Amino acid sequence: MGSPVHKAKLAMWGALVLSAVLSLQSASLYAAELPDFAALVEQNGPAIVNIATMQQVTSSRDERGDIEELLRRLSPDEPLPPELEEQQTRPRGGVGSGFIMSEDGYVITNHHVVNGADQITVTLNDRRVFQARIIGTDELSDVALIKIEAENLPTVEFGDSEAVRVGEWVLAIGSPFGLEFSAAAGIVSAKGRAVPGNQTNYVSFIQTDVAINQGNSGGPLFNLEGKVIGINSQILSSTGGSNGISFAIPSNVALNVVEQLRDTGAVSRGLLGVLIKDVDFALAEAFYMERPMGAFVDEVQPGSPAETAGVLNDDIIMAFNGREIESSSMLPFYVGQVRPGTSAELTIMRNGETIALDVVVGALPGSGIASSNAPVEPPPANSLGLTISELSQEARDVSGVQGVRIEELQDGPAAKAGLEEGDVIVELNRMPVPDIGAFSAAAEQLPATGFVPVRIVREGRGTTLVLELE
Repeated sequence: MGSPVHKAKLAMWGALVLSAVLSLQSASLYAAELPDFAALVEQNGPAIVNIATMQQVTSSRDERGDIEELLRRLSPDEPLPPELEEQQTRPRGGVGSGFIMSEDGYVITNHHVVNGADQITVTLNDRRVFQARIIGTDELSDVALIKIEAENLPTVEFGDSEAVRVGEWVLAIGSPFGLEFSAAAGIVSAKGRAVPGNQTNYVSFIQTDVAINQGNSGGPLFNLEGKVIGINSQILSSTGGSNGISFAIPSNVALNVVEQLRDTGAVSRGLLGVLIKDVDFALAEAFYMERPMGAFVDEVQPGSPAETAGVLNDDIIMAFNGREIESSSMLPFYVGQVRPGTSAELTIMRNGETIALDVVVGALPGSGIASSNAPVEPPPANSLGLTISELSQEARDVSGVQGVRIEELQDGPAAKAGLEEGDVIVELNRMPVPDIGAFSAAAEQLPATGFVPVRIVREGRGTTLVLELE
């Protein structure tokens, strides 16, 4: 028989040992519940490819400015060499990912990975290298289908993206920063996402917290069954790197696009012909709604399917073919999945009453094989320090905007005025500039000095900035 103190020490040590055993058991049980992605990677890795692109681009004047300035200072009376007086071209490379969908060499990737590429090189997991050709690309969904000449290739299996649940484990395989065949795991953070700033939402994205970086674009997103439920497409980041918010194109959307590209080389989508916005609290109160939801019709476009069906300005579209519209970004996605010429049902709210309308969905112009719109530099005599390109026909049709897009900015009046890459210029010095020709004509008429207004559209909103010419 020990002393009370001795018994107390034994009891304490016994409790500590029991606690340690229980902790180990708990850790073992927790570890057993975590997914093991090793088999998934081994099974699907051979079907993942690395994509490298090469494109010839025109060098900007600022890239040659230091050499020109040096030569002018050394020999002010001598003309510049012809190679500096003329526009120079240089190769620009890019990297991305993709995956093989058929044994005969059809590969899926992103539109932005291969758009404008003069050369596409596909490297397989077994280090074989192929040159690919574009079958078709679709800018609105950011999906591209390319083809390599090979047979008996490993392929992936597709899953149902509609069945994906928030909180599910997912795995991405790709080539971040050109590092081939890297895997990263995470969970589904949300579904039905519209990327902020995207005014033409024809994709309802899957949001994940998987670490996605430059080079992952076009790679597959797998569920635990080893089936592709998405294509990694975009990152929401202030730095351009992964910060835990990434977006994948749902597999159901991608397959619909890919099948059309393979069959016809183009994609057709449904079109209503309305300009819409979200219903906020004030609109919900003004239109006698229980809560904010739906798509508020700002404007019905003349001659559109919506006008024919009887949709009016200030209507609120509550559902499309029985699918509720929680936010306005959901409507273009649902309409875009419907084949043009198909009859659909709209549920709208008008003056506090719910009305059902039948509408025959129109056709949004399709997109086919990508063509390279080489940026054109403004005339040197009135250099604004920017490089522009034409808007695609799809972007014009969807947004209703006629203008030219800023591709690159250099030091100059445009950058100093606050213009940004991606802005769409619609007027220059009060002159409409619907295309590059009109922009060039307007630029040639600019004064040598002074202040001139430039009208732009940025993230769907128009504003006017002032250029100071020196």
